[in-house]
Amino acid sequence: MANWSDPRPSAAPFGTTATTGSTAYDAGLRSYMLSVYNYMTSGVLLTGIVALLFAWGGRDSMAAQVFLNGGALRYVIMFAPLGFVFALSMGVNRMKTSTMQLLFWAFAVVMGLSLSTIFLVYSGGSIAGAFFATAAGFAALSLYGYTTKRDLSAFGTFLIIGLVGLIVASVINIFLQSGTMGLVISFVGVLLFAGLTAYDTQRTKSMYYEVRGTSMQDRVVIMSALSLYLDFINMFMFILRLTGSSRD
Repeated sequence: MANWSDPRPSAAPFGTTATTGSTAYDAGLRSYMLSVYNYMTSGVLLTGIVALLFAWGGRDSMAAQVFLNGGALRYVIMFAPLGFVFALSMGVNRMKTSTMQLLFWAFAVVMGLSLSTIFLVYSGGSIAGAFFATAAGFAALSLYGYTTKRDLSAFGTFLIIGLVGLIVASVINIFLQSGTMGLVISFVGVLLFAGLTAYDTQRTKSMYYEVRGTSMQDRVVIMSALSLYLDFINMFMFILRLTGSSRD
């Protein structure tokens, strides 16, 4: 039975051997996935550096001044990342690769500004602990998504519906301010983004066959990196809310 997530041609082109074709495909796939992970990891590191620098100085930092007294600027920073995600998603078929790269790095910077408040709320130790727990979990889940022979696409609809429900519950809890509901939302959020990490990794791998050698390949690399970046950041935030201790 063919592996659905590895749809390489079973027949070699004229003048080549099956082994040669398979080797070339595997090398191309490794390069493609490495590019995705390089973008994603660099984006996470850039976000972390920007967040730390913006929050440097604690209650006297620029982050504290903006989010406590920044007025409209506060909401611009909070919601600007959504604008970048929509711009990248809507423009993937029209934008140049260089434009998408610029938007991706700008998105990572703005996300750093938006997430800088965690350094004002949580202790450094709890942030570091949540980050390393997320990194370990993400690596394991992404490896599973890459290597499993099981078709995870069936879980896609379930995960998206769950994500919508999570967003609705989070909005409702803004008004209810329920600690118990907040814990439930965080726990479900960790599970959802754990599933999405494996699902998005497998989807990224399977897309290589469709885009390899085309003008879309580099743009798909950026969009796939964005998906995995969002999985990592959201899983990190939910783990931090579950395990984080308040800053003294």
